[in-house]
Parts: sequence; structure tokens; C-alpha cells
Amino acid sequence: MEIVQIVGLGLVATVLSLVIKEQKPMFAFLLAVASGVIIFYFLIDKISVVIRILERLAVQADLNMVFLETILKIIGIAYIAEFGAQMTRDAGQGAIASKIELAGKILILVMAVPIIQIIIETVVGLLPA
Repeated sequence: MEIVQIVGLGLVATVLSLVIKEQKPMFAFLLAVASGVIIFYFLIDKISVVIRILERLAVQADLNMVFLETILKIIGIAYIAEFGAQMTRDAGQGAIASKIELAGKILILVMAVPIIQIIIETVVGLLPA
């Protein structure tokens, strides 16, 4: 039932934002940011449960935890960049939002390089000499 609370909060924040936007656009933006942070706060417990399950599965499968940590960091970068870009777009700054998305993609690529390197080395090692 948390989705009902989240959607309710989103709808209330949207209506308030639309009403406030006419008089005080800055407050409307701050309300949008605050509602986004509150919604994220609702989800922190769920995210931590998923991370613990993934860590447990990785330990059971005897996977290198560096890979799991890297993948979780990549997912975190993607979500944070998306959140920042959406908030920036809501403020009417599409160009800055695009730069945030680009930075997120570059950081993801940088973090993925070691994993890509290991995959390529593994494939090359499987090929006959």
C-alpha cells in the first residue's frame, strides 16, 4: 500500500505546486524537490532490503563482491543522475539536465571498464591459441 501513499503525496505536492507557482515559483520548485526527497526516503528501506538480498545471493554463489559493489554503484549513479536531471528539467533548465545525464553516463562507463576488461580477457582466454 506504500504506492498509494507515494502517489497521494505526489498528487498533493503537484496541486500545491501548481497553486504556489503563480505567486512564488521558487517555492514551487522547492516543494517539488522536497516531495522527491520524501518519496526517496519512503523507498530507502526497500532499497536496503534488495541490496542485502543481492549480497546474500552473491555470497552463496561465491561471486567476487567487487563486481556486485560496482554494479550497485552503477545503478545508484543512474538513479541519482535521473533524479537530478528530472528536478533540473522541472526548474526549466533542460540544458543543465542534459549535462547531468551525460555526466551520469560517463561515470557509469568509467565504473564499467574493469568489468568489461575482465569479460574481454575471459573471452580471449577461451579462444584457441
